[in-house]
Amino acid sequence: MEIPTEPIGSIPRPPALLAALAAHSEGRIGDDELAARQAEAVADTIARLERTGSPVLVDGEQSKPSFATYPIAALEGLSPDGAVIPFADGHTRQLPRLTSGPFRYAVHAETYLRQARDHTRSPVKQAVIAPSALSLLYPAEGIEDYPRKAFLDDLVAEAEADIRGCLDAGAHVVQLDFTEGRLSLKLDPSGGLLEEFVTLNNQVLERFSPAERARIGVHTCPGGDQDSTHSLDVDYAGLLPSLLRLQVGNFYVQLAGEPDPDRVLSLIGDRLPAEARVFVGVTDPINPEIETPEQVRDRVLAAARHIPADRLGTCDDCGFSPFADDTSTSRETAFAKITARVRGTALATQALGL
Repeated sequence: MEIPTEPIGSIPRPPALLAALAAHSEGRIGDDELAARQAEAVADTIARLERTGSPVLVDGEQSKPSFATYPIAALEGLSPDGAVIPFADGHTRQLPRLTSGPFRYAVHAETYLRQARDHTRSPVKQAVIAPSALSLLYPAEGIEDYPRKAFLDDLVAEAEADIRGCLDAGAHVVQLDFTEGRLSLKLDPSGGLLEEFVTLNNQVLERFSPAERARIGVHTCPGGDQDSTHSLDVDYAGLLPSLLRLQVGNFYVQLAGEPDPDRVLSLIGDRLPAEARVFVGVTDPINPEIETPEQVRDRVLAAARHIPADRLGTCDDCGFSPFADDTSTSRETAFAKITARVRGTALATQALGL
């Protein structure tokens, strides 16, 4: 038995793609040329991930504008003045605001998965945005002729289609990105918003069979953008009991950048659902220092003191560039950290005698 290891999602874009994105936003190149540069970046990302020895691959989100907005980037009926997400270093990200219905995804993640699978025979994982994040698009004041319940019904149906399309297209695992889970406790310390998020996400997950849910996971982190976070100061103890109620087979938990990982591991070990696996973060994308395989090994061994080895996996804390314009981490650093994760996980497998 080997301890499984998987990437989370985004990889920094290569210079040629960053230049093409800037040129496209300024109207100097068209959609076709941008798509060509994105396709080249996907092929290069897959090839470089294979060279790290990673047993599971991702497309690095090279064609996504961001991990959160890919379904709505080309959607009409949006205004730019939606919910603002503040980060610890002072910068912000802002979601759009829905102005009309019905709500539909303009792009489904299956599109990215099929493009990636054209370049490899290895298992490919696909990240999708959790419906809880997109629920923030609906304005507090409501929308005339489109009540919130109708919006949520549409959102649940679209989120199901997003996941199911990836499963049907052969995704190794479909990962829901749920960074808003920890953030919700900063926005609403009572836990009411978090409960709404978990309930909404489970409404989608309940539409899948147990066998399908075994191929679905959820990722949580305190945000990771421009080497800053939005909710690292929120205690994991407030999140984990609710997070672990999500009906998935895999949990991907940021841990390498956590100030007290042993405490978090203890909380997980006490509550991990039967048959579920937890992938613990062993590399920190917002820390420029590249971990050694030995450091990764030791983090895995620490986790194994709380979690049975047959229910343990490893991952990166979060994506390396969740927004296309985030250049705080270099492409080379990202692949070096991934290589350390793969090698360190193998060292831990050997040390545990598996």
